[in-house]
Amino acid sequence: MCGIAGLCGYNSNGEKNIRRMNERLIHRGPDAGDIWNSPGDLVWFGHRRLSIRDLSQNGSQPMVSRSGKSVIVYNGEIYNADKLADLLKEKGYVTSFRGTSDTEVLLEAIEHLGITETLKFCKGMFALAVYDMETHEVSLARDRIGEKPLYYGFVNGNFVFASEISAIRAIEGFKNRIFEEALNLYFCHGYIPAPYTIYQDIYKLEPGTILKVSAPFSYFRPVHEDDETGVITGVQRSGGEHSFETYYDIREVAINGQKNQFKGTAEEAADELEKRLKESIRGQLVSDVPIGAFLSAGIDSSTVVALMQDVSPEKVKTFTIGMQDPKYNEAEAAKEIAAHLGTEHTELYITEQDAKDVIPNIPHMFGEPFADSSQIPTYLVSKMTREHVTVSLSGDGGDELFCGYRSYESVDRIWNKMKGIPVGLRKGAGKMLAHSRAAHSDEILRDKARLLQAKSPEDLYRIQYEMVPFAKEVAKSKIMLPYKYSLSEKDVLSEVNHDIMLMDMKMYHPDDILVKVDRAGMAVSLESRIPLLDPDVVEFAWSLPVSLLRDKKTGEGKQVLRNVLYRHVPKELMDRPKKGFSIPIGSWLKTSELKDWAEDLIAEDKLKREGYLNPEVVHKIWNNFMSEDGTYQPLIWYILMFEQWLDYGII
Repeated sequence: MCGIAGLCGYNSNGEKNIRRMNERLIHRGPDAGDIWNSPGDLVWFGHRRLSIRDLSQNGSQPMVSRSGKSVIVYNGEIYNADKLADLLKEKGYVTSFRGTSDTEVLLEAIEHLGITETLKFCKGMFALAVYDMETHEVSLARDRIGEKPLYYGFVNGNFVFASEISAIRAIEGFKNRIFEEALNLYFCHGYIPAPYTIYQDIYKLEPGTILKVSAPFSYFRPVHEDDETGVITGVQRSGGEHSFETYYDIREVAINGQKNQFKGTAEEAADELEKRLKESIRGQLVSDVPIGAFLSAGIDSSTVVALMQDVSPEKVKTFTIGMQDPKYNEAEAAKEIAAHLGTEHTELYITEQDAKDVIPNIPHMFGEPFADSSQIPTYLVSKMTREHVTVSLSGDGGDELFCGYRSYESVDRIWNKMKGIPVGLRKGAGKMLAHSRAAHSDEILRDKARLLQAKSPEDLYRIQYEMVPFAKEVAKSKIMLPYKYSLSEKDVLSEVNHDIMLMDMKMYHPDDILVKVDRAGMAVSLESRIPLLDPDVVEFAWSLPVSLLRDKKTGEGKQVLRNVLYRHVPKELMDRPKKGFSIPIGSWLKTSELKDWAEDLIAEDKLKREGYLNPEVVHKIWNNFMSEDGTYQPLIWYILMFEQWLDYGII
């Protein structure tokens, strides 16, 4: 795990600026750092290293290939690097390697096999940049699902990229304006989905994508086409020598999986999943530094730890945080699971003050507005884990791949009730209700009117995010950009649950869950690995029918994952309500300490001076919450995280 940065075509003090970018990435790579520049200073690469494999200088970056033709900066891990190395030797491209790092193998493979074929072969998580000194072309790439981040764009007319947006901000003369057009997306979801960021002309490279940019690295921006559903269907050129290529598309994986569904029994499905998960975990245990695992009392992390202990010759180190509030505490249950599995378990009970102390660091940690409140416990468990190990496996991905969220079942149920009503009748009733006198003063009625007009279950799922009360009224901008939380007709699968899962895998999972895991871990220099996102596991998951994922009687999801887990952990240990990995933000905001902090952030004169939000809407939301029977809604946290980000001094 590392941090990467680059300047291309930079015409003013490239060395000073690449060093400034590197300094902002030290938390991602505290062990070493270096820079590289091409002849004529056309391209500058920076790298910060967190040493995981081949701790010697042979693994240092930026790394130049044996031929001297290519140079790479790379963040991540290639779990099947040994197989890739064997392939290069078999083909006669390489006879030996200088060291044992996956970086060297990856670089030589890209030079000899090409970047597309190499990345299709690789199993891993990564973000990388490769410069071809003969063609003067820079290639950026990101892993299949989006575990590792990569930002790119233009600053002062020059092409730049980095692992984190804070490194791009470090460039002298950075004056990119806040991209107000993205604010409605942020206030609907609590994060800004790719390819957008909070800044004009700075973008997120999307998962499974390769971007090639050639000298003179002239200005361009990604242009997205959208059909009547608002779906982002692709990227087009808008000037400059560059191209985008999708080498892995989760939509195609889902469609192919459902066209070729698994035909076996529930027991056979569990056999196959366990085999693939064990293979994934074995690959992810490769490391020259200590490895552990996060362990909550949930199905996903418990399954990963159980199989990890099964394939490991040593006791697995597991880590859990607990809270004094029993409504949010899973540490006791996790401790019982760890005892049954025989892991070397460490737990830490955090106080309310421990969690509150994290809040001032959130803007620095995430670089742009990000408001999933579980970011706080994720950071705290990462911090505690880093005191013992350098790498930790997690169970993320189980809900999206194995139909775990209750919302999937609820959308299915609601749509089954709605679909019996002719579309024209529903739309007519929805429009009449929307224009009724009662709806003008009743937000709930207006929302029901929108839901009635949903064209599909996918549309229903998307609308529920966009109709959060006041979400589209907080920002002064009225623009709603096209984004990925929908499906075009060619993408729709045969079953509602699978459609909603695919929507989450396209946006919510990479742009919220994986961002949270990466930034929280990297803030303390901890590498997180996610076995459930192995491509073989992902492809098998998409071949499973809903009958093997969700219990028809109880509505309970992740049945195939549970069947694997119950082979290693007694069912009675797992039969308890899931409490989630969260904190009581709503009640904390009514305490004097955080109440004062929040009210300072949203002071009316401050909001007017900044000019981004509507003060009257913000205060209506806040006053409703602070009233005697006021209910907390996540939008409040979204607003506070945006305002704290502004106060961070990054504009």
